[in-house]
Amino acid sequence: MNITLRNAQKQDIPQIIELIKELALYEKALEQVSITPEELERDGFCEHPLFWIILAEHKNEIIGMSFYYIRYSTWKGKCLYLEDIIVKETYRRMGIGKLLFDATIEEAKKIDAALLTWQVLEWNTPAIHFYEKYKASFDPEWLNGKLTKEQIKHFNK
Repeated sequence: MNITLRNAQKQDIPQIIELIKELALYEKALEQVSITPEELERDGFCEHPLFWIILAEHKNEIIGMSFYYIRYSTWKGKCLYLEDIIVKETYRRMGIGKLLFDATIEEAKKIDAALLTWQVLEWNTPAIHFYEKYKASFDPEWLNGKLTKEQIKHFNK
């Protein structure tokens, strides 16, 4: 299978949204997807993007992506955070996730990242096994905290 990796462009946004929704469906959380094409364009396809996307294509069809951004650790310095690797269901287990993850590791190398980090749902054993092949470690000590957009909006001192 001939797979091409490339950086996402504005015109890819509709397919990117579809991939995001496919992952959300797999993770049983489709109703939580609220991102709009306009937000993706504003935040990622601008002079100072907040994220980057590597796309996997087969015969001009977008079949997967790696969505990542840079964060900063007060202990370690510059880190690359992998938000999602998504591969269309019909193309899973064909090495496309590996191609995308390898390309993401290369991006971490380019920026001299102290860490490459990500999250994986504890029930997603296929993903856990995938990352274990890279000798990745998982940290059971940290809990993920969050405030929703509504909580932030209604915050009062």
